Amino acid sequence: MTRSESLFKEAVNYIPGGVNSPVRAFGSVGMSPRFIEKADGAYIYDADGNRYVDFICSWGPMILGHNDERIRESVIKACENGLSFGAATEKEVEMAKLICSIVPSVEMVRMVNSGTEAVMSAVRAARGYTGRNKIIKFMGCYHGHSDAMLVKAGSGVMTSGLPDSAGVPAGCTADTLSAVYNDLESVQELFNQFGEEIAAVIVEPVGANMGVVPPAPGFLEGLRRLCTENKSVLIFDEVITGFRLGIDGAQGYYQVQADLTTFGKIIGAGMPVGAYGGKKEIMEMVAPAGPVYQAGTLSGNPVAMAAGYTQLTILKENPGFYTELNAKGDAFYGEIAKILKEKGLPYQMNHAGSLGCIFFTEEPVVNYASAKTSDTAKYAEYFRYMLDGGVNLAPSQFEAMFLSAAHGQREMEVYLELLRKA
Repeated sequence: MTRSESLFKEAVNYIPGGVNSPVRAFGSVGMSPRFIEKADGAYIYDADGNRYVDFICSWGPMILGHNDERIRESVIKACENGLSFGAATEKEVEMAKLICSIVPSVEMVRMVNSGTEAVMSAVRAARGYTGRNKIIKFMGCYHGHSDAMLVKAGSGVMTSGLPDSAGVPAGCTADTLSAVYNDLESVQELFNQFGEEIAAVIVEPVGANMGVVPPAPGFLEGLRRLCTENKSVLIFDEVITGFRLGIDGAQGYYQVQADLTTFGKIIGAGMPVGAYGGKKEIMEMVAPAGPVYQAGTLSGNPVAMAAGYTQLTILKENPGFYTELNAKGDAFYGEIAKILKEKGLPYQMNHAGSLGCIFFTEEPVVNYASAKTSDTAKYAEYFRYMLDGGVNLAPSQFEAMFLSAAHGQREMEVYLELLRKA
């Protein structure tokens, strides 16, 4: 690991913590991060030439596998015409039409550059539309690093043990109300107290930033009902689940429609892209059509649009893709649960489709509090063993595993055999 270690020693002198995103740090597992040089199919390769079966998939967007030839060619072709124009392009229109044709609840869509930006903009649109200020979010759900959302957030904030963030004034979070995931009563209580002030409820339809926590039966349906009754906007943060659980995301998977939806890097096939969209009457509040201001020089970047359009078109034109991928997830995560049971280990295996997570706790994980009972030291031991055996996992107990079309029986058996030994 000499090259990766050398790069990390240099990086800490110029980059805070040596990484450009906390989820890439290996501090919580007691190691230095691997520096990745290339990726192909189900594999990534580090700067020292080591190969790993990758179960991160760039945190989800590589649903077809790394370096898909069709996407790569579309990017190369787009680059030949220039990298950025700061102006409208035909591909933006094609992309918007494609997303609206795929996701029934999305009638209009605005491209942005990240999931964080998509959430921040969707919340602003909801406030502008309703004329209200308060937002309900759920403890353990991560919605990017904008000020108002860093309240009992998941993902890297959860891994670091930081409940909030320095540099966020109290006033920025004064209108953010926290509820308990999978607990409709906690949401009802907030509506009872603040009903006419609540602009929106934002939720990860599958909690995927406190590990993987699927919604309890009736939970999403209950949120839909409460928002309708109180004239509040229901926002599904589908940065992880969008176009991953199904072509129409978690909304199709669970048959519950949101008013606004946020998407992330999967719509750019891994390029830095995000989007938010939903009902026409809400989206027409966004400038220049309406008074809610949001802008971005690089939004709808032609290279990113080419990559995303190619990936979404492939997914749309292959209706059996998700049936096969989700069946693969059921079999793979089911085998993990079987191994844990055979070994007499009381750990939890949660999954939804191709998303999965082992929790090192005896307690069933249904929300933030139960996820936090996990033994992170045990996770670190497991992580190091798997990495040394050639399997790349998230360096955090509170992140998801991802399967892609490129993960075949051979790649899954590598993981399962190592797990049996670990």
